[in-house]
Amino acid sequence: MQINEIIQYLEEIAPLSFQESYDNAGLLVGNPDQPLQGMLITLDMTEAVVQEAIQKRCNLIVAHHPVIFHPLKRITGATDAERAIMLAIRANVVLYAAHTNLDQVADGVNAMIAEKLGLLHTQILAPMRGKLKKLVTFVPHAHAAALRAALFHAGAGVIGKYDACSYNVEGFGTFRAREGANPYVGSIGEQHQEPETRVETIFPAHREKVVIEALLQNHPYEEVAYDIYPLDNFHPAVGPGMVGELPEPMSVQVFLHHVKEALHTGCIRYTRYTGTIQRVAVCGGAGIFLLPEAIRTGAQAFVTADIKYHEFFRAEGRLLLMDVGHYESEQFTIDLLERLIRKKFPNFAPLKSEICTNPINYFS
Repeated sequence: MQINEIIQYLEEIAPLSFQESYDNAGLLVGNPDQPLQGMLITLDMTEAVVQEAIQKRCNLIVAHHPVIFHPLKRITGATDAERAIMLAIRANVVLYAAHTNLDQVADGVNAMIAEKLGLLHTQILAPMRGKLKKLVTFVPHAHAAALRAALFHAGAGVIGKYDACSYNVEGFGTFRAREGANPYVGSIGEQHQEPETRVETIFPAHREKVVIEALLQNHPYEEVAYDIYPLDNFHPAVGPGMVGELPEPMSVQVFLHHVKEALHTGCIRYTRYTGTIQRVAVCGGAGIFLLPEAIRTGAQAFVTADIKYHEFFRAEGRLLLMDVGHYESEQFTIDLLERLIRKKFPNFAPLKSEICTNPINYFS
């Protein structure tokens, strides 16, 4: 198996187009066009983690946090990140990061937090706009069903919990084949009218190339007429954060103990709240920007990290705002990546790093 196979699969699950503008997810170091010897999964790419990969004969490290985040003007070994990069290059170890793109998908980082907390009926907290497009094409009636099936197989036609979605109108198209054409119907130089079905279907923007290839390969015409429209709709399966419900309401104190145990955190900072907790919003890492969305969706608690002192005031008693720690909120991403890889490649066993990369310790 090639390293590229792993990368291509990860980018099918979490397309790079989903990452935030400030992020640097994707291939960071090395040549992916080489056989995969072993894979190490980690939260952070540190020098110690690269050394661990070398010792375990892994030539691919997949991390959540990119080691190259801010622009580097020089690589001299002055920082841990620079030493990690230098060591990886010398040992021919490929470094790959799945960061905010993995945060934004329905089965990503936040789904893992929700799972650990036992949340039910989960959905994306802040669905993103601009991630969907619509395809409109025109095909002879007899070929419409087969073409729709091909488009659906390529990833078109999914709306929320429904698939194979399309809208179809019967009409007729006109055309005249010019010299040099090879028309499927009609004759050179003669005006032709053909009964056709107008097929409309939605698709994720990052699947455009695959969907168009399916259209062209399965349409009978030599020249295929089609339109693509960008949509401003919310994509219900793409966006930051997640919200769901506990099986039963909990008091604040019971919920605090529940979160502390489920997320193995040594410290929780939280605001005052007088109600009970059942509807819970979560966001791995720094998620305070989603506080208005958590309030809007009726969450009684919002579990996230990296909250500044003055940001806690913004809760205003409307919900229980909780900072569980950045590492603690994202640590299960390692298990998530392992699960995804094993599902796709059942005969391949990725390794999980044994190094705790959390730079923060707690004194109690």
